[in-house]
Amino acid sequence: MATYLNRDISWLSFNGRVLQEAARQRVPLLERINFLSIYSSNLDEFYRVRIPALMALEKIDEQESVLQQANERISRQLNDFGKIINDNIIPDLQQHQVCFVYNKDMPDAAANAAHDYFFTTLLAYLHILPLEKNSDFFPENNTLYFLAVIGSGAEKKHYIINIPAAPCGRFFYMTADGVEYVLFIDDIIRHNLGFLFPDTAIEGAYSFKITRDAELDIKDEYKGNLAEKIEKEIAKRDFGFATRCLYDPSLAAEDLEAIKKAFNLFKASWVAGGRYHNLRDLAAFAPRSFSERYPAWPGAVMSLPIPDSLLKSMEQKDLMLHTPYQRYEEVLRFFNEAATEADVEEIYLTFYRIAGDSRIANALISAANNGKKVTVFVELKARFDEANNIFWSKKMKQAGIKIIYSIPGLKVHAKIALVKKRKQARLQYYGLLSTGNFNESTARFYTDHILFTTNPEILTELEILFLHLMNGKLAPGQTGGNFNHLLVAQFNLQQDFFRLIDREIEHAQQGQAAGISIKLNNLEERKLIDKLYEASRAGVSVRLIVRSICCLNPQIEGQSENIRVKRIVDRYLEHGRLFLFHNNDNHEVYMGSADWMNRNIYRRIEVCFPIRDKEIRDQIRHIFDLQWQDNTQAVWINESLTNPPALAEHEAPVRSQESIYHFIKSL
Repeated sequence: MATYLNRDISWLSFNGRVLQEAARQRVPLLERINFLSIYSSNLDEFYRVRIPALMALEKIDEQESVLQQANERISRQLNDFGKIINDNIIPDLQQHQVCFVYNKDMPDAAANAAHDYFFTTLLAYLHILPLEKNSDFFPENNTLYFLAVIGSGAEKKHYIINIPAAPCGRFFYMTADGVEYVLFIDDIIRHNLGFLFPDTAIEGAYSFKITRDAELDIKDEYKGNLAEKIEKEIAKRDFGFATRCLYDPSLAAEDLEAIKKAFNLFKASWVAGGRYHNLRDLAAFAPRSFSERYPAWPGAVMSLPIPDSLLKSMEQKDLMLHTPYQRYEEVLRFFNEAATEADVEEIYLTFYRIAGDSRIANALISAANNGKKVTVFVELKARFDEANNIFWSKKMKQAGIKIIYSIPGLKVHAKIALVKKRKQARLQYYGLLSTGNFNESTARFYTDHILFTTNPEILTELEILFLHLMNGKLAPGQTGGNFNHLLVAQFNLQQDFFRLIDREIEHAQQGQAAGISIKLNNLEERKLIDKLYEASRAGVSVRLIVRSICCLNPQIEGQSENIRVKRIVDRYLEHGRLFLFHNNDNHEVYMGSADWMNRNIYRRIEVCFPIRDKEIRDQIRHIFDLQWQDNTQAVWINESLTNPPALAEHEAPVRSQESIYHFIKSL
């Protein structure tokens, strides 16, 4: 039996679970289509981020095996993907009088409207380049192209044609005789190739796209303006090392060879996909004749002891916000009150992924304009959000906000905020500590927990951490001595988790009640996994809910027989990290930003924080229990990573997100 499960195969198992959701008839039809989009988007990122790492290690036998296993699993999943669309999605759309034209000829009823759309809209964005004569042309990352094959034999020519999904949208909608037709713009271009190549034999147009390595070349030691350096690297990202070429399987071998030769793509993985690529665009699939989605779950309003003031309410008691079951507006209100209250003097915040239209950033700008001292740490190395974070950094800096950029060699992933308000002769501290980003856009579909607190022990340590961040580096030989309440990666986080697990081991060995319940996005770091194995061998019951990567191998005799692991995929993305320790019936609860990944433990600043308020502790424990009871959206994680359902025979179905929604609504 394997001691550890492979991280990449485990992640592909998670993406396979997303694909399962697209096939479930009980899921509303447009939500099923959206799960197909999520699967496709996830897989693109996997090829941009993980496949380069596997390819770089392909000379190692184990990695060759992993790469082969990954490709085989992806191939099976893509086959399932096609079956779901053809056997599940398209027939169900037809019941709603929607004809999704997929791998079919242009319907006569739609031809005239599509022809008109080609000439009035699409033609303005098309670039037709002879392949052999444009050696300087470089296909952009994950951008759709056709290889048009014209003529035959010695007269054969190849042309590259872009598919303008970004400016035009991927789909064209029209209605005739009570039926709504949805067409890919790809097919409209194909249908009108005769206009682009008149009086010429056209063999066909075959779609392809190239996926490139997403890593930025940012050295730990840098000189000059880091934002400028990252902007330059972002500009080069679309021209990075090609990891995959996805192509129409009907493309002839000699024509495929022409692409390889023209763009020097011999080292890339060549994957025969379908007729259409970039099916993440299905997220924008929106027929006008119907909208079958999840029923609305309006976010509840967090109850405040003093309705007229959030800050004063925080002085009365700790508050906990559970998004999206509760509305995110209270987080926005926290920053709005801090920006406008006359006695607030200082505001500190970490940003990892900033919303595109961030009201939080705008509140901070207002605070600076109102004379507050505002300090914001912006992580410029947040993958795929670098450009947006740089944009907001510049905008905030122009308003007089002190902007602190990335620490060399580390990402700051903590989600923390601190406000200082003058109350007579002293400063009152107010803090937000969150499991998720301060991002009002993702808060609509990420499940997270945000603590509002004035606890002086916690916030004094939060201030110490901000001082470290303002220094731009960690002090040499820094220990966790400054942190007795917060768990902070690079200081005491790993050591304190060891301590908390060791205490459960000791209780179990003494015959006392012991148990560990943990919810994470990813579990990879082997020292912490080994410590959980040790707890299992000591008789500690360990319950884990791990959304995606899980390298711990559960239910193995002599290793992990007391550990069970579940995965939950539902309408919301499970994102909050929870850590519950039984402590002989004197329960301790922590939550925070840290997954148990190598990157989180060793290469990031993370913060996990204790829940001191018993009422909130009980809420979190109940939420975890509801998730552990889930047998509808939950599956077990096992050694084969096959996502076996959690529903046992004769069990009543439990869907945790629905149960949590009703529980939060009742608070």
